[in-house]
Amino acid sequence: MFTAGAERLLRQAREIQDEELQKFCSRVSKLLQKEDLGPDAADALRRLFLIVSATKYNRKLEKTCVDLLQTTLCLPTCPEQLQLLCAAILREMSPCDSLSLCCDHIQNTRQLSLVASVLLAQGDKKQEVRNVGLRVFKVLESRQPEGPSLRPLLPVLSKVTSLAPGTLHQDQTNVLNKRLVDWLRYASVQQGLVHSSGGFFSTPRARQPGPVTEVDGAVATDFFTVLSTGQHFTEDQWLNVQAFSMLRAWLLHSSPEGTGPADTDDRSELEGSTLSVLSAATSTSRLLPPQERLRDKAFEYCQRLIEQSNRRALRKGDADLQKACLVEAVLVLDVLCRQDPSFLYRTLSCLKGLHARLCGDPSSVRALLPLAQFFLNHGEAVAVDSEAVCQRLFTRTPADLFHSPTLAFEFVRFCRDNLPQLGRNLSVLRLSFPNLFKFLAWNSPPLTSEFVAFLPSLVDASTAVEMLHALLDLPCLTAALDLQLRSSPAASERPLWDTSLRTPSCLEAFRDPQFQGLFQYLLRARASGTTERLAPLHQLLQPMASCARVVQCAEAVPTLVRVFFSAVSQFTDKALTNQLALLLLERSDSLYQVPGYEASVHRVLSSEFLALCTRHPSLVVELAKELLEFLGGTGGLRSGASMLSSVVWAIGEYLSVCWDRRCTVEQINKFFEALEALLFELTQSRPSATLPKCPPQVITTLMTTLTKLASRSQDLIPRVSLFLSKMRTLALSPAASSMHCEEGMGAVRRRATELLHLLKMPSVAQFVFTPSVDVSEPRYHRDTNTALPLALRTVSRLVEKEAGLLPG
Repeated sequence: MFTAGAERLLRQAREIQDEELQKFCSRVSKLLQKEDLGPDAADALRRLFLIVSATKYNRKLEKTCVDLLQTTLCLPTCPEQLQLLCAAILREMSPCDSLSLCCDHIQNTRQLSLVASVLLAQGDKKQEVRNVGLRVFKVLESRQPEGPSLRPLLPVLSKVTSLAPGTLHQDQTNVLNKRLVDWLRYASVQQGLVHSSGGFFSTPRARQPGPVTEVDGAVATDFFTVLSTGQHFTEDQWLNVQAFSMLRAWLLHSSPEGTGPADTDDRSELEGSTLSVLSAATSTSRLLPPQERLRDKAFEYCQRLIEQSNRRALRKGDADLQKACLVEAVLVLDVLCRQDPSFLYRTLSCLKGLHARLCGDPSSVRALLPLAQFFLNHGEAVAVDSEAVCQRLFTRTPADLFHSPTLAFEFVRFCRDNLPQLGRNLSVLRLSFPNLFKFLAWNSPPLTSEFVAFLPSLVDASTAVEMLHALLDLPCLTAALDLQLRSSPAASERPLWDTSLRTPSCLEAFRDPQFQGLFQYLLRARASGTTERLAPLHQLLQPMASCARVVQCAEAVPTLVRVFFSAVSQFTDKALTNQLALLLLERSDSLYQVPGYEASVHRVLSSEFLALCTRHPSLVVELAKELLEFLGGTGGLRSGASMLSSVVWAIGEYLSVCWDRRCTVEQINKFFEALEALLFELTQSRPSATLPKCPPQVITTLMTTLTKLASRSQDLIPRVSLFLSKMRTLALSPAASSMHCEEGMGAVRRRATELLHLLKMPSVAQFVFTPSVDVSEPRYHRDTNTALPLALRTVSRLVEKEAGLLPG
């Protein structure tokens, strides 16, 4: 982040009070009123900019100071550095009601761009966007070849068209279309003049510019593009670069998609023919309207960039620029083909060859995303199998380049944005979720919100169980990816892992053939349709559980699990519900031991288990055997208080003939015995050192569930009454007080007393603990005159010796 000195300056700027700020504004105003605006004025403006930009709250400056800032900005003789600072301060104050700037009479293009940036930051309350656009186009129309540079105005034009494209008139659009054609296609192919110092040995011959070159050093034989290189550049060459940077945005705003030439429909039958291709290639573009001519020159420009990208760059910076330009060129071609289908067949052969070349070049994988986008948009029209393109993309890219944060974000965003286009190929995406999760595991903080929006589209009934396992094992996947990078033979200049972490035992296990099968399953590229128990890997990878990347990934899992169950609830049936419930029971005590991970995941699993039971109450009867095993084994005790409480509560609530006619007294008795043994084990005077401490909430839930079951099988009432009496006595003992806090034991004592009172009247207990559907309605808990509150009050008075039947 920031250095200690920078942090100190930011803190001082944030803590400055209004009174001090006003004094400083007065000092700035005095400096700006001087005829000679020297270093003191620049230093004061830098400090003022730091103050107004260091906080998200608007700082109120003196009106005199604001007026002087505007005056200084518009002063023709003012140094450029001071104008930049004034504009930056005014932008930070936006929107500002006291602003009186106007750009109607500014001739200097650099000054106009600064004033326009301030006006556009105000919003559009006074039609600032329209006024700025009119002025910029007026300068653009009147500018002569020897006039001031237009380079500062192109960013303003791009901003105006993005904020309010509808404000531009057709004649203004035509003017910019013509200018863009000139800048893109007819820039000079000679390098710019070298400004000589005028020394004794300087000669006119030495200063003659040479031709621009390609990235591989060869002399350029075609028109200038952003990939042309040289020592110095001319003004029109810089405009060429800026024009290409705004080309795609201008094409999208100046023409809606799908509106091509007027005769597109008439020649649609000939577009695939040789005649159509030849005529399109040899057409006289100068006779075309400005918009179509711009498209034609943009197409030529992109084709030239694709050709240049195939050259071997001499410098790394040029190689990186090649990849970036290739991405942009394919995106522009996609826009052109959407707007005018006549470009489609000319583009197809070029992009097919490009795709074949890039598939064998791992360093250019980012360009595969716009290529896949192009084939998704146009594959059906040109009979290209877009499914095969996507299949290759989803299989190799995440597995090889999961550690690239930029690619990870672009890849996930590509999947999100193209869900409608994927259509019938959505199964390819869903089956590739293990590969996509590698991006999430390695880059969880920035990608969590993306996957929250994207995950529901990935969930499918056929892969839901496998996906839930994968989500719960996500931190384990992060650790495995870390080991995969460490063991990779390709050396990295900058390690992508935590270098302070020493994991020789983990690396040995990663290379051990005994565990290769488990690691390969965890690192699989596609859904396998099966699940593997990864508990051995949890133990092997335990030394990496405290790694920062693993901890960050673990923090994202609870949110993603909630999103998963929200999506599953839209299509789940009884069979899938039972599978998911069993999975929750199984995984509650089989999680990677990351600090704080188990507790947060248990809270989510317990709430989702209750939600499954609420939607399908018969689940308790259908999974009776598995629930008894959960309660009888150590898994239930180790699964955490929240999960155990939810399971116990669900048994007490839904193990009844009211919810499932298949429920029998024998089942009730079996669950009673299992719960009784569990409660005894949790409350014994000498608890096991290997089991976690049981909170009072679990004890009270167990007592309540035992009482519910006894009210449904009344032969059990004496046993549970005796047990509750012992629990009430135990809650008063010193041994219990040493194990739990006084407040917790007080809650256990009160709950035991209340349950004993209800059991003294079995019919009322059954009415309270197993109410009918009508009694379960909220009004029975709000209205004091309805049956349930009345029954509870009556029972309380009957069982309390000191209370009578008369109103107290």
